[in-house]
Amino acid sequence: MVLELLMIAGVLAVAVPALLRGAVGLRRRSGRYSSDVTADRISLVLLVTGRLLTLLLLGALSLVVLVSAVGAIVRDLQMPGLVAVFSVLDLLIAVLVVLTFGRRDRRRVRRRATPAAR
Repeated sequence: MVLELLMIAGVLAVAVPALLRGAVGLRRRSGRYSSDVTADRISLVLLVTGRLLTLLLLGALSLVVLVSAVGAIVRDLQMPGLVAVFSVLDLLIAVLVVLTFGRRDRRRVRRRATPAAR
């Protein structure tokens, strides 16, 4: 029962916020753009498609882990061993999302109004 509670806490504390932050940053891009308009569109479509598939995988794994763990606690059944593997995979993908496109943009440092004379 402790393992199930740890899995539920991990999914709710790490995977669900990563899913929400990843959905916000789905279409955000870095500052690199191509001069060719079609290449820019193709790269944007591939980027958004990859991110969307990652978020769908994260959501599906989170749902499977939550349903299995809660069901095992409520019905007092033994949870399948593959759910523990799904839980670890879910946490790894959540960390991937947070570190890539789920992070907040850093604000640029403002320069002083009057630079010091050298």
